Amino acid sequence: MERLKAFAPHSGREYARLRNYDLGQGRHAHVSGLSPYLRHRLISEEEVLRTVLSHHSRSSAEKFVHEVFWRSYWKGWLELRPKVWAQYRAGLARALNRTKTESGVRRQWEDACRGETGIDCFDHWAKELRATGYLHNHARMWFASIWIHTLNLPWELGADFFLRHLLDGDPASNTLGWRWVGGLQTIGKTYLARPENIRQYTKNRFYPKGLAGTAQPLYSDGHPPRGQAPQNIDWRPSGRVGVLVHDDDLNLKPLFKSGACPVSFTRLLTCEQRSPLAISEDVIGFAKNALEDTANRWAERIGEDGGLHTTLDPILSWAKNYELDQVVTSYGSTGPAKEVLDDLETRLLPLNISLVRVVNPYDSMTWPRATHGFFRFKDNIPAFLDEMGI
Repeated sequence: MERLKAFAPHSGREYARLRNYDLGQGRHAHVSGLSPYLRHRLISEEEVLRTVLSHHSRSSAEKFVHEVFWRSYWKGWLELRPKVWAQYRAGLARALNRTKTESGVRRQWEDACRGETGIDCFDHWAKELRATGYLHNHARMWFASIWIHTLNLPWELGADFFLRHLLDGDPASNTLGWRWVGGLQTIGKTYLARPENIRQYTKNRFYPKGLAGTAQPLYSDGHPPRGQAPQNIDWRPSGRVGVLVHDDDLNLKPLFKSGACPVSFTRLLTCEQRSPLAISEDVIGFAKNALEDTANRWAERIGEDGGLHTTLDPILSWAKNYELDQVVTSYGSTGPAKEVLDDLETRLLPLNISLVRVVNPYDSMTWPRATHGFFRFKDNIPAFLDEMGI
């Protein structure tokens, strides 16, 4: 909240003018730095938009407003096409198998993750990501382009590297961003990192040599069929209710609009399921602290503390011990959170305990519009703001 308050006055034309510059670690004051908090919904998109537009007109803050809605668009696009996440998981498994059977791929992958490729800007960003859990958005695009088009490494390994280390690592934004760079998202359209562009927007910090001069799109057999966006059910509390707080969406306000009075709550950490490889301790620590912060702020409303857990067995024991009839939780979007909640629902059924997943109204509003490209989606932004009364 302090960061949002400090940044909001600079989120208009100043942001539009400076947002593409990566000035180096610790010098990102010209961008919001809010992404880890938005990703876990410690703060909400509506809070950010309302604060920014209390300082600026819609036209002067257009670039920043669009960036907030880009995240919403990615989330909705993947929610309508969850098979893309499954395809990524399968592709990652195949790529990891290659690192076990092809010594050249393994060596090049390890060098890239350690920042030892000999490409100075790329190596700097790899080390910055591991050290801080953050990269400027422009640097993420350059990094992904070099990974795919210059190093010729499987894009899934790069997306996994980001998910393991980014504090704001999001299955939708991350997966679809890497797909876009490789020419899979907007099919046939790639992103090529160019030395002059890097020199300009790093203020002459880097001018890399040896980058690929062309970017051939990766093979695609097209997008899977589009499904339906999840909508809120007309949920009413029944019997003994427990609250499950998970790190994918920590905005608990929608859970209480039904008048629920929980007897207990428990916390579930899902970020360790982002990858089959080890997740950064900083990522895990941030998510744990976010869960604890949420529990502390809502302590008077959510009943007795059932502890923090990383697996489902203690969650099931908690539900049985408190003789719950319903477990209510925020909707977990496509990715590890949804996978874990799907498993939990299956395991609760024999206990006659229902799992109620409450979709945030903001998501119910935005996700169904993510049917095509962002430019069609953004035509809805004025209506979205009007609906929120901003």
